Amino acid sequence: MKVETQGSIGAENVLTDNDVSTADGIIVAADKDVDLTRFVGKRVLTVGVAEGIRHPERLIERVRSAPVHAAGSDRPPVEGGKERSVGYKALMNGVSYMIPFVVVGGLLIAISLSLGGHTDPSGGLVIPKDSFWMDVNNIGVIGFTLMVPILSGYIAYAVGDRPALVPGMIGGWIANTGSLYDSKAGAGFIGAIVTGFLAGYLVLWIKKVKVPRFVQPIMPIIVIPIVATTALGLFFIYVIGKPISWVFEHLTSWLSGMTGTSAILLGAILGLMIAFDMGGPVNKTAFLFGTGLIATGNQTVMGMCAAAIPVMPLGQGLATLIRRRLYTEQERETGLAALFMGCFGISEGAIPFAAARPAQVIPANMLGGAVAGAIAGVAGVEDAVPHGGPIVAVLGAVSGVPMFFVAVVVGSVATALTTVALVDIGERRRRGGGAPVAGVGAGGPESKPEPEPAPVGVGGRGAPGADTAVARQAVVVSSPGAGVEPVEAGGSGEGVLSGYLTEETVKVRLDARDKEGAIREMAELLARAGEVTDVEELVATALRREAQGTTGLGEEIAIPHAKTDAVTAPVVGFARSAEGVEWGSLDGTKARLVFMIAVPEAAAGDEHLRILALLSRKLMDPGFRERLTAAPDAGAVLGVLREIR
Repeated sequence: MKVETQGSIGAENVLTDNDVSTADGIIVAADKDVDLTRFVGKRVLTVGVAEGIRHPERLIERVRSAPVHAAGSDRPPVEGGKERSVGYKALMNGVSYMIPFVVVGGLLIAISLSLGGHTDPSGGLVIPKDSFWMDVNNIGVIGFTLMVPILSGYIAYAVGDRPALVPGMIGGWIANTGSLYDSKAGAGFIGAIVTGFLAGYLVLWIKKVKVPRFVQPIMPIIVIPIVATTALGLFFIYVIGKPISWVFEHLTSWLSGMTGTSAILLGAILGLMIAFDMGGPVNKTAFLFGTGLIATGNQTVMGMCAAAIPVMPLGQGLATLIRRRLYTEQERETGLAALFMGCFGISEGAIPFAAARPAQVIPANMLGGAVAGAIAGVAGVEDAVPHGGPIVAVLGAVSGVPMFFVAVVVGSVATALTTVALVDIGERRRRGGGAPVAGVGAGGPESKPEPEPAPVGVGGRGAPGADTAVARQAVVVSSPGAGVEPVEAGGSGEGVLSGYLTEETVKVRLDARDKEGAIREMAELLARAGEVTDVEELVATALRREAQGTTGLGEEIAIPHAKTDAVTAPVVGFARSAEGVEWGSLDGTKARLVFMIAVPEAAAGDEHLRILALLSRKLMDPGFRERLTAAPDAGAVLGVLREIR
């Protein structure tokens, strides 16, 4: 089996043409669209991520009778689990491409403000012009400027393919540039989502138009992008943009009439608005309203806004720490970046979460923002500069600092807890009341039903929600590059090492310093069981296996194995190396825990796979490895290994 992952750092362990041509079947476990053109002529089984995590053995059986993927055919129907909608997968596609721009832009701005900025009553947090830190800030601003068009463009791309990319990106730029439609604030990420879907479906509609044959070659590269971009741009400027400008103006007038009301009510309203669209017209209305009152001497309104501004990124980042299993690795990394951005008042750090799950995240953000704004309002917190977040308090621009931090903390916790609860409920409802599962993100919200990883792609580095293409259907477990031979699945898994590994085949200290010496020492160890008839042939077979691809799984683990008639029955050995043996593992670690499996040719089916699969899976548990490393003698080692079932 070979596993290709498509996670936050791109595709890894990519299937080659040879891998595909020799594959018995392809399993795609994904919650976003995967290009299947390279699998034409192969049996292809397409499922959701959760199905791939929960039932890998079942999928391996089913792919044998899966339909053959034909050239020009659409995505095969999902044959298990509940497939995400086209809209959801398009949205996630845009979010996954947007995240790096948010992180890079936000962190560069935060760093430049913290190291090169100072407070100025007339200009907020100011970085001296022509300084090094202003250059860093400008680079970060470019990242933030691009993130909205990127979101829109790749939503459009997921819906309408490559011809939709240009209209989607240009539409996103227009949506984020309020001056093009007489608005003081752009439509932000919500506008980008709208333009992305409009561009994608507009392109799909244009593709259906019948045109003369001589025009067809230029349709996807000239005609469709130009027509779609022009139509979408003008539609947004003249139709959608006007209501946005109207909302901005009337919200400002409405807030002006609220200044004499209760501080708690005004603070809650401003917090709701700040948290709603994070840079859009509603957010900008509240922010500019507070900014405009600073010059009049009324700094309490800006204090309410300043307390609400960091709540969204801080709350979403905190949520990824509270319930890590609800999030993919990519989202957890984005959550850490969001925490950092929140400290510097960069609310855009929460946009990836809001764009991915607006129905759950935006209400949670608004609740936390309202709580923070109300607390700051009742406490009379003041902010002398048009900026928010803990950074303004640290730099001395806030009065009532203790209550300011109380407002920020309480609001952030409210957002985090509400987000976790809503995401959890949403996942339960989507699965018909089942247990919540992990992996919400670029690959889609999925999870593991138990702490141990599923027995596919052991040793891989893909995110839990990564798209997975599996070749050589008959194999259950392997590390990318480990090259485990295709054998059939089977066995119950109970007492997997019973009778195969005894105190005679356990060695608590491996003396060898290199791979060949270690394999020879392990072969001699196996011979103690009385099942090895030819040690030299066993060594030679194991070394030939290593020449095909390393059996170093990473995480300081190696499992050399051999199918040879040099043994009369399956036998397993285990040894520990204090110094470690260089095994060529993909993660660069030396092997300190070495298992060797040997089976006769006639018995190389179920037992070989069952031993290798369950052993590899259990070894992915850090706690199990620690107990195995700490076991003082062979008897204690066997006691730990009995946990494998």
